[in-house]
Amino acid sequence: MVDIAGLRKSFGNNEVLKGVDLQVNRGEVVAIIGKSGSGKSTLLRCINGLESFQEGQLTVHGQALQASDPQAMRELRKNVGMIFQNFNLFPHLSVGRNVMLAPSLVMNQPKAVARANAERLLQRVGLAEKFDAMPDQLSGGQQQRVAIARALAMDPEILLCDEVTSALDPELVGEVLSVVEGLAEQGMTLMMVTHEMSFARKVSDKVVFMHQGKVHEVGAPEQLFGHPQTPELRQFLGLSTH
Repeated sequence: MVDIAGLRKSFGNNEVLKGVDLQVNRGEVVAIIGKSGSGKSTLLRCINGLESFQEGQLTVHGQALQASDPQAMRELRKNVGMIFQNFNLFPHLSVGRNVMLAPSLVMNQPKAVARANAERLLQRVGLAEKFDAMPDQLSGGQQQRVAIARALAMDPEILLCDEVTSALDPELVGEVLSVVEGLAEQGMTLMMVTHEMSFARKVSDKVVFMHQGKVHEVGAPEQLFGHPQTPELRQFLGLSTH
């Protein structure tokens, strides 16, 4: 689904991605862990074309990423859903309209179809009764679940989740993670940057540990969490390095 080779990205003189190689297969759930500043979020933003990169190859679903081609980027974004840490709902639109907006605009979905889909997706994230509510009437956890429904409305092939619980109060984290876990169980291809280690261990097929702009270790969760190979990962996981 995603094939990344030799990816390099700099902001000015600061090289954030220093030659990243990573493959993600259809239906795979990949957790990306690592310290702040290790390049995790930038990597996700490169995959959906929010950031351009200087060197390397990035293909999604066999399509090479071409930042210079707006049509190609629009097609890409239909296939790649993204959920951010700050929900980014449109505050002036009701919950239902937030979910209906992109399919109506981008795919010219008839209103009745868009509405039925939005109702189904809100049901899926446990918010069927909030269709006509405004975002500011919802808790952070509810807003984030609406954001997930909105991303799913485009029927993406792959969903990118960037620290989707980090802006939430601790008691609201579980309700969002359980929605993400449900998507994983239904076979959605997921790439998620997360600092919820127990969640990463529970739901992912593959864990990627990024360190200083590179993929430092990659493997099955039991491998990375149970038998970290490098002092950097041991330190990150809070294990003694002896």
